[in-house]
Amino acid sequence: MSYQKLDQTNRRQLADALRNDTWVVACLCAAWCGSCREYDIAFNAWAARYPQHHFVWIDIEDQADLVGDLDIDNFPTLLIERGATVAFFGPMEPDTRLAERILLSQLEKSDADLQREAISTEERRTWQEECNLLAKLADVI
Repeated sequence: MSYQKLDQTNRRQLADALRNDTWVVACLCAAWCGSCREYDIAFNAWAARYPQHHFVWIDIEDQADLVGDLDIDNFPTLLIERGATVAFFGPMEPDTRLAERILLSQLEKSDADLQREAISTEERRTWQEECNLLAKLADVI
């Protein structure tokens, strides 16, 4: 299973997954959030069902230098990225069923479809600029 809780010592693991064009599912949460603590259990179980993808738990306060100014309104917030393409960014209910459907719908898309969608709206273009974990990691590791 490819699952990690991001900290200052293992950022290269996440960068390597993104550089290898692996689907990355990042949960952006905070340790103080009760919903996040509950979601952590379901998120970990979800990761176990999809060992071919890389799941990462990112505490936005502990990793503030990485997540920076990301606009996180609610917890949990998911970021789904493959390589340098952000396919999804947004808050989730603390249940992985909807998140899993979103991931599965992204997996079905061709590279051309992902690229086309990445620039299809102002919101998605903003994701590419502000939410791109691969670019953010290049600045901090």
